[in-house]
Amino acid sequence: MRTGKTCVIVGAGMVARTHLLAAAASPDKVNLKGIVDGGSGRAARLAQEASALMGHEVIVYRSVEDVAADPGVDFAIVVTPPNARASVVEPLARAGKHVLLEKPVARNTAEASALVAFCRSAGISLGIVFQHRMRAASLKAKELVAGGTLGALGVCEISVPWWRAQAYYDEPGRGTRERDGGGVLISQAIHTIDLALSLAGPVARVQAMAATTRFHRMETEDFVSAGLRFENGAVGSLMASTASFPGSAETIALHFDKASLRLASGVLQVDWRDGRSEVFGGAASGTGGGADPMAFTHEWHQGIIEDFVDALVLEREPVVTGEAALLSHRLIDAIVKSAEGGKEVELRND
Repeated sequence: MRTGKTCVIVGAGMVARTHLLAAAASPDKVNLKGIVDGGSGRAARLAQEASALMGHEVIVYRSVEDVAADPGVDFAIVVTPPNARASVVEPLARAGKHVLLEKPVARNTAEASALVAFCRSAGISLGIVFQHRMRAASLKAKELVAGGTLGALGVCEISVPWWRAQAYYDEPGRGTRERDGGGVLISQAIHTIDLALSLAGPVARVQAMAATTRFHRMETEDFVSAGLRFENGAVGSLMASTASFPGSAETIALHFDKASLRLASGVLQVDWRDGRSEVFGGAASGTGGGADPMAFTHEWHQGIIEDFVDALVLEREPVVTGEAALLSHRLIDAIVKSAEGGKEVELRND
């Protein structure tokens, strides 16, 4: 059975190089054939680096349509801004190319739902890059929660105290509804929201406030605080910020009947009610929460890409499907709606 797949990278922004490094670290799984040039000229430079890393020529495609017409391509890693998703994904899906899509799926739940439905109807696999799920500590937390030994969940605390300098938001389109779909929630905190929901389950109701602090000139929010009620009866809180200088690691604390789990910097601490304590995940690692948004390892992206290839080979779902990603989109939209209206908002997760 063929264990590897041939892919292209569509987009040449900041995170494209992370995917390039991840692909190069998985030569038995991934054959990177090319990069699509969006007109910036960065694709040619990336292709040169990719050719050296991969040990073969990595070409530059002029358009997504050229990728769709190439019978040698199995899937595309799409890393375009959120406002350029349907125009990229739909021609690929129509051509039978599978898609691994950088978060978020789109700018809002409506657009994201339509894109997920389109890919499903086209019969292609759609995976979403929520790489925090692939940390060793996250995988252990998932194993413990699924094992049923923790008891019922009572409280979930989510904190994303990150920092971005004004120069980050000076890039045209960044932090706008038109390009990104929003601010700290959809661009930064969505990773931690996805991981928390994968462990705690869907949120049923939310009451929130959001603001743009004095530290940034931007259209959308750089600070959010929200109270959460989960479908399983647990309660919780969410704080997300890019105004928390100098920025520190995001944390998720889950308090169960028999133990509390704390995830921070890729480390999991488990404190059992009987007095035992356990630590999983090794040394703390960078997460991109400070001034350098790319200060993190490519290994988590490598895990996502390798899982996606395995999913294609074994004809199973990837670790994060488009449908699973919609839970985060619905929560983000509900938080924004609650903050704008000053009222509690009920979510529909069906």
